[in-house]
Amino acid sequence: MRRPVRRPLRRPPGGLPLRAVAPNAVTALALCSGLSGIRFAISGHWELAVTMVLLAGVLDGLDGRVARMLHGESRFGAELDSLSDAISFGVSPALILYLWSLHALPRFGWMAALVLAVFCALRLARFNANIDADDQPHKSAGFLTGVPAPAGAGLAMLPLFLWFVTDEPLLRDPRLVAPWTVGIALLMVSSLATFSWSSLRLRPNIRFEAIAVVVAVGAAAVSAPWQTAAAAGIAYLLAMPFSVASYTRVRRLRAGGAAPLPAPPTPPSA
Repeated sequence: MRRPVRRPLRRPPGGLPLRAVAPNAVTALALCSGLSGIRFAISGHWELAVTMVLLAGVLDGLDGRVARMLHGESRFGAELDSLSDAISFGVSPALILYLWSLHALPRFGWMAALVLAVFCALRLARFNANIDADDQPHKSAGFLTGVPAPAGAGLAMLPLFLWFVTDEPLLRDPRLVAPWTVGIALLMVSSLATFSWSSLRLRPNIRFEAIAVVVAVGAAAVSAPWQTAAAAGIAYLLAMPFSVASYTRVRRLRAGGAAPLPAPPTPPSA
């Protein structure tokens, strides 16, 4: 019998350019941070666990900007970013909430945690499926479809933020945390129009005031991090009706024959 000829493996055409290494490294750090949140939750260090997820959110916001600065956008980076988001903002918050509160309801608590993790993955899959689509009404109008994954993770952990501040036992009650978790998961896969940071445009006469607000928020985040995180989550929820109303007005103007708005630059992350 003749031995089969073993052909050498060939390098895939193109490969990964060197300029794409830096943004992908930032994405990998975000993934490590999200996984570290699970480790700290297992040991009962809740503040460190939540901090790791928030750090993953910061890194997730940086990788797209680094990729644009270095012109290192790639399909590999987009897929790695979605995988990192699914773990850091879906699996990690779900397990943290389960270990913190939902384990007291073994069946329904685990179902709520599964819904959060799976719906986050479904949202990211929908984003990847539409990443090359030209007809995206929300995106072309400067809005996002549903709550983005990092914001969804922060909203899901809002009871944790409030518990850090008040130490109220009711906030840890799984009968409250479970429906809250499912509700946030539904917002992530919904078709509601939400504001996009990339579409915000400041007027020239209020830029100094905007810098002052950013400095004040940064100082508050350093001195009272959990109060600031809770206030940011509540403000985001309160802003959602305004985003829906704003998108409805834009859609009505387009239907009336107004010129379409230019598409704002959108980062590759979800």
